[in-house]
Amino acid sequence: MLQKIKSLSEKYSSEIIKIRHHLHENPELSFCEVKTSEYIIETLKKFNIQKISKIAGTGVVALIEGKNSESKVIALRADIDALPIVEKNDIAYKSKNNGVMHACGHDVHTSTLLGVAKILSELKDEFEGTVKLIFQPAEEKLPGGAIKMIKEGVLTNPIPEIIIAQHVDPALPIGTLGFKSGMYMASTDEVYLTVRGKGGHAAMPHEINDTVLSAAQIITALQQVVSRKAKAGIPSVLSFGKIIGNGATNIIPEEVKIEGTFRTMNEAWRKEALTLIQHIAETTAQAMGTTCEVFIMNGYPALINDENLTEKVKKIASEFVGNENVKDLEIRMTAEDFSYFTNSKSGILYRLGVRNEEKGIVNPLHSPSFNIDEKALEIGVGYMAFLAVSLLK
Repeated sequence: MLQKIKSLSEKYSSEIIKIRHHLHENPELSFCEVKTSEYIIETLKKFNIQKISKIAGTGVVALIEGKNSESKVIALRADIDALPIVEKNDIAYKSKNNGVMHACGHDVHTSTLLGVAKILSELKDEFEGTVKLIFQPAEEKLPGGAIKMIKEGVLTNPIPEIIIAQHVDPALPIGTLGFKSGMYMASTDEVYLTVRGKGGHAAMPHEINDTVLSAAQIITALQQVVSRKAKAGIPSVLSFGKIIGNGATNIIPEEVKIEGTFRTMNEAWRKEALTLIQHIAETTAQAMGTTCEVFIMNGYPALINDENLTEKVKKIASEFVGNENVKDLEIRMTAEDFSYFTNSKSGILYRLGVRNEEKGIVNPLHSPSFNIDEKALEIGVGYMAFLAVSLLK
């Protein structure tokens, strides 16, 4: 089966590259993936897959049933949305939607899963069980498409025993696969602060409340949440990336807005830290003669890869790409709403190497110049198809 799947992934590689180019040229933002969804459905039908349904607005679910289809069910997930980024790549398949780009590789994930669908549909008489294909919208925007799909029953009828996702990694060289058992990616919460006070002339600070200075003090004070309050051994990050004062050289504004993110890998500490953020922001503002309104948008939980499943998946990877090309990953403070799936089922998210320094393909995710070595599509399709068949045994 291994050689047959490798042969098929090579045979269909040019077709999968064309699919990826179409998706890359036509990116759509979170929960707006209408044409992407239609294209996925059309392609699945072309691959002779009949059991297809829409879910969570622009999400798509399809079933590929092998022999004894009820014996075991596994799920494979790909995210389909793009980012609000102006693409800088000078390529024939550059984004046609100005200001929207597949800068996180979701075009790769979607085209890979469609390639897997083509191979597994062709081999359905040679494996037992059912593969559920999940094409998920809105991974890039809170509250995310995963939780919406789960609420609408994506993990029922039939119920998968395990769920797997593949994600591109521009830090891993082409031909490699990366894995991390246990804690892997952080939870993510968005922090919005609004500092208010009496604005006025900057030359007469004694007559006003300096909202800008108050905002600066709040940001500085909040750093103790990570540096002094977090327990050793619990990864934590609190960063602020947006401050809007909208005053002038001689005007202190009545309002300053601050936006940031808090990330960690421990749910108890996450709850405690968010309470601390609110308390410190409010009391620091009060000490400065201002007020601070705190709004926290809760995001995704931490992503934890099932340890037993990770070991199985790594062994299968060794069969497919060789031991030397199976890499161990470090934890990372980026976030993924695939964590909702792994909270519900035994699951794993692993990484597909797409880096090629000789070709200059080295740019990071969420960069306007991000791209991949498209040899990764053949590897990604073949490995995921072989993984599905192997786990169904």
